[in-house]
Amino acid sequence: MPEPSRERTGGQILVDQLKIHGVSAAFCVPGESYLAALDALYDAADAIRLISCRHEGGASFMAAAHGKLTGRPGICLVTRGPGATNASIGVHTAFQDSAPLVLLVGQVERGHQEREAFQEIDFRRVFGQMAKWVAQVDDPARLPEMVAHAFQLAVSGRPGPVVLALPEDMLAERCEAADAAPYMRVQGAPGADQMERLRAMLEAAQRPLLIVGGGDWSPRAAGDLRSFCQANNLPAAAAFRAQDILDNRAEYYAGDLGTGPGSALLRRVREADLLLVVGDRLGEIVTRGFTLIGIPRPRQRFVHVYPEPSELGRLYQPDLPILSGMREFAAAARAMAPLDSTTWAEWMRAARADYLAHLRHAPVARGVDLGAVMAYLRESLPHDAIVANGAGNFTAWLQRFYQFSVYPAQLGPANGAMGYGLPAALAARVAYPDRVVVAVSGDGDFLMTGQELATAMHYGLVVVILVVNNGQYGTIRMHQERHYPGRPIGTALTNPDFVAYATAFGAYGETVAETDEFAPAFERALACGRPALLELRTDPELFAPG
Repeated sequence: MPEPSRERTGGQILVDQLKIHGVSAAFCVPGESYLAALDALYDAADAIRLISCRHEGGASFMAAAHGKLTGRPGICLVTRGPGATNASIGVHTAFQDSAPLVLLVGQVERGHQEREAFQEIDFRRVFGQMAKWVAQVDDPARLPEMVAHAFQLAVSGRPGPVVLALPEDMLAERCEAADAAPYMRVQGAPGADQMERLRAMLEAAQRPLLIVGGGDWSPRAAGDLRSFCQANNLPAAAAFRAQDILDNRAEYYAGDLGTGPGSALLRRVREADLLLVVGDRLGEIVTRGFTLIGIPRPRQRFVHVYPEPSELGRLYQPDLPILSGMREFAAAARAMAPLDSTTWAEWMRAARADYLAHLRHAPVARGVDLGAVMAYLRESLPHDAIVANGAGNFTAWLQRFYQFSVYPAQLGPANGAMGYGLPAALAARVAYPDRVVVAVSGDGDFLMTGQELATAMHYGLVVVILVVNNGQYGTIRMHQERHYPGRPIGTALTNPDFVAYATAFGAYGETVAETDEFAPAFERALACGRPALLELRTDPELFAPG
């Protein structure tokens, strides 16, 4: 008898590659441009959980957060034109978060391209500056090759997003194609001579400081770096929204260089005689507008560990550049024999004392006290709870007064994208269904993706959402008052009844108007067994801590 045909549609070949590369979940808004791929996903439902979202921006945020949490490429499928441009916010977020993401975009038929066909756009021009690679697969036989490359590129070097355009007729075409092997992450590693030089520089230092951030982390890598800090009493600070890499409850932790760092920590960066920067680019926020550390030559002796060679020396010329993945460097650092840290023991104790002083908050007179809310959460939530946030001044309370002790546990957009918190929280429940997940959002921030409550209800993704309601775009109002006092415009908001909004979806909802109402309300939300929203009414004149 003749052998059965090995022909598959492009959609089937694509989905088979996703299975080979270990994809367990994908996020989408369905579209007619990739029906053949959707049909193939129907047959793969036992292997790949497909989460259909209410907006492509929500879907791409979820995929970016999933990639950040798991270290494997988050998968997002959207249709051409408007679907792709809606999804671009997640691509940009993944790029600045150094999070692996593969965006699969249905494209117009090959024979219709370059005619401004229905919903046609040039994906290379649209995504060129915000993705590591943008390509179109015109031959279904090349899908294994190009999908494997997309996955490997997304996780290698500095992790980031990749975009593949998939013409509709290509996905429906049948052909024979050999499957690829599972992708492999490719990273540099520090040489023995570099680690010896690092050791010598640390031994000569009296005021060393570690700054950690960026992507390519894993639970083991974070654990290795924590052990290195602990063994050597090395004071360490987290870069913007990278606090969970370090144990904030450990004696070496000195705080974060986010939007509201303590003045003592900023002074400590300036006074350090050795900066060991691992994984972070030292961007605008961390360096207070590129003023905290000298360009091109830092005043301090400077060691920069980064997985992408183009970044080493780009702004800051290091005394010791180390091209390495975070997992490789952290393992090598942990293996280093302990140093004599007596020369900087008092330096570390002072850094810790400054952090603990900065952790205390002054009570507020009106509305819900967000400092007290965060203090309650840091004492009450399980240590492995995942906390997600969008963008706005409300995040300053979370970053300053909450403490992270497990990696991964923090989801916050490094590019300041509003609307990220709820979708990221839903992705966290997909990746870690047994962990408590809390989303912290502002009122303006929440309504940019609030419709994803429908997604939460549909798939039973239980999260608690805290909506900080001050009736305005608070960050912009703050800047207006700073630069043009008494002349706010365009920042006032007319909000819905957030409790009614939540219950309309079938979620639990409750309003918190006073601080002492929060703890019992949060416990009720946590125990209700379904997605829950708490509206926290805050003083509109209180923009940020202090």
